[in-house]
Amino acid sequence: MDVRLTSEQRQLRDAAAKLADDLGPGSVAELDDEKRRARLERAVDVAGWRALRTDGASGVEVAIVAEEFGRRLIDVAFLGPVLADDLYGKPAEDGDTWTVAVGERAIDARDRGRALFVEDNSLFAISVGDAAPGADLTRHKAHLTGDREHIGELSADQVIQWQALAVTVTTADLLGVARGAQDLAVEYAKMREQYGKTIGSYQAVAHLLAESQALIEGSVSVLRHAAWAVDELTPAEALRAARIAKLYTARAARTICETSIQVHGGIGNTWECLAHVYLRRALTSTELFPVRLEEIDLGLS
Repeated sequence: MDVRLTSEQRQLRDAAAKLADDLGPGSVAELDDEKRRARLERAVDVAGWRALRTDGASGVEVAIVAEEFGRRLIDVAFLGPVLADDLYGKPAEDGDTWTVAVGERAIDARDRGRALFVEDNSLFAISVGDAAPGADLTRHKAHLTGDREHIGELSADQVIQWQALAVTVTTADLLGVARGAQDLAVEYAKMREQYGKTIGSYQAVAHLLAESQALIEGSVSVLRHAAWAVDELTPAEALRAARIAKLYTARAARTICETSIQVHGGIGNTWECLAHVYLRRALTSTELFPVRLEEIDLGLS
């Protein structure tokens, strides 16, 4: 495989990064800014980010967008809708707004009307109900309500490939979150002074940040392979690659987020510091389509 991004993929990454930088929350207080979120919602909708798969995007390209959105804590629905788009296989009709359901909850359900889920290779839809409690301050869960509707049938390979995409996209979100938490810590270390010097000039802090950066580079490597595998390898091989990437990146992201809090010192443990928002999102993405080491060792069993 060639892990280098094409010129079109670099342009996609730059466009996603610019949108995220311009309209993502820059502080905890901005999470409550409904005007900002409305502008973000319109921008994501107009750009068609949620319909990437039906527009012919590869797993690599979906992961690129998910990573940039995770980096800046994008707080409108993306992950759930793009996975629903892959499941449904065609644009939503009659103003439907889709996400996916995991267990008894709709995930990434802000402003979503219906949720898709797979049971025994059958695809079902169900209405999204009231919001459910959750730790993530940037993405909402919701209860499911009403009767389920049978939408269609999927082959076993289609289900496994979708699972590979789901695990890969949550891994991309984790990598983006790790990058965002690292950027937050690095910027703080550049400006915070102790004993007349910036704290980033002290070896103890510099080594912590260097170790976090090494974990990010390792995560980039395994994620790129998993994202490529979604469309290029067999579904079983793609799922195994995704699980390996998820396991490594989830552990790395938690360490990086906790290190970011540590580098911030006392302020890192306050509500006003964004570091805890990154950690909350990392923990939530880890538990979406979770992976255990035993699953990798035993294949698909």
